[in-house]
Amino acid sequence: METILLVDDDLTFTKIIEQFLKKTGYIIDVCHNVKDAVARLDTRPYALLLLDYRLPDGTGLDVMHVAHQRTLQVPAIIMTSFNDVRTAVSAMQSGALNYITKPVNQDELLMLVSDAMGPKDERGRSPATAPVPAFVSGISPVAQKMHQQIDLIAPTDMSVIIYGESGTGKEYIARRIHQQSKRADKPFIAVDCGTLSSELALSELFGHVKGAFTGALQNKTGKFEAAEGGTLLLDEISNLNYEVQVKLLRALQEKVIYPVGSNKVVHFDARIIVATNEDLKASAQKGRFREDLYHRLNEFRINVPPLRQRPEDLALFVAYFIQQSNSALNRTVHTLSPETMELFRKYDWPGNIRELRNIVKRLVLLTTGDIASEEHLPEDMLLDLESNLEDTGTDLKLAQEQRERELIERILKEVNYNKLKAARLLNINRSTLYAKMEKYNITGK
Repeated sequence: METILLVDDDLTFTKIIEQFLKKTGYIIDVCHNVKDAVARLDTRPYALLLLDYRLPDGTGLDVMHVAHQRTLQVPAIIMTSFNDVRTAVSAMQSGALNYITKPVNQDELLMLVSDAMGPKDERGRSPATAPVPAFVSGISPVAQKMHQQIDLIAPTDMSVIIYGESGTGKEYIARRIHQQSKRADKPFIAVDCGTLSSELALSELFGHVKGAFTGALQNKTGKFEAAEGGTLLLDEISNLNYEVQVKLLRALQEKVIYPVGSNKVVHFDARIIVATNEDLKASAQKGRFREDLYHRLNEFRINVPPLRQRPEDLALFVAYFIQQSNSALNRTVHTLSPETMELFRKYDWPGNIRELRNIVKRLVLLTTGDIASEEHLPEDMLLDLESNLEDTGTDLKLAQEQRERELIERILKEVNYNKLKAARLLNINRSTLYAKMEKYNITGK
């Protein structure tokens, strides 16, 4: 039986969820704050972290980050009472597998838990979080341009930087490049640099020998060596610290790596693709990313458009996700109601394709007939739509900047102006946060 760590300070809520999940066959450990949850991580292996966003001594993301630092490969679902989908999207950008809003629908919770417990890909994620399938390429001009670039660059061995917002399908693009390359029959290895602690990043990338450091009980093959002959994707590469960037540059220039604790030279042959939601050129100019590494990687750049810039593709994705969800949930939903589809067209999809997939799956789960209606849309999405409709301004850039400022101010208040926590929730580094605070004249506490 799988064990879930449930962390929430609402005693009544935890009792209800604990009893419900126990009835469905799970073992539940309950904590009510970050401190106790972190201590509990060392007591037994957990299959899932079910974390409330706001806790008395921090947030659920603090528990998740500690698990990542300890290299515990355990997925996390964030629960939030805030009527703002962007808070949940920020949580997913920080590494959460999924989110659910309170009051929790038990059927929806069970669906998310089942997804998290299901078969995992090589990055420890369930199929429900896998990239968009190959046949949903899109018909919009920006999508067509992107796929033309993929067709052009795939047969070469050039390094590629894939830039795009969280949830746009950057890993899918990397896989497409690999599948259309001469390396297609060799491994495709993806590394989420955002989950690598500074201490273990070199070991994860380059491997280590037994005894190299405390806890190195046996030799470990790094991702570079595992990707031999194939493609290595470094996702969210901007999260690597300076020391790792230096050694990464050396490895790319010399085509050799040195496992931690060893003087042995290991030659490698792998194509390098990196993905990021941060402009590496701007980061390099500001000294936050090594400029020489940026130029070494930037042989070709592909920009993945956000969903709001490809409205022609929305119906294609909806149709596919309905089909996918019907199969997974044994439902017979044929389509969305016209009113629901109109709301989808008006929504700006801050979580992009990933958010669309999750919402469609929720609709299919809660729909008993053939047509999914807006009554089952998440409350936070409806409130966000209502807020957007109240904004009658016509200056798009000004409206976007206003919303960015409001988001930054709100997150800072929620974490009591802890800049490190705020940067994590916003999925930016502290330097970027300070720059935006200065730009919008936001004062710290």
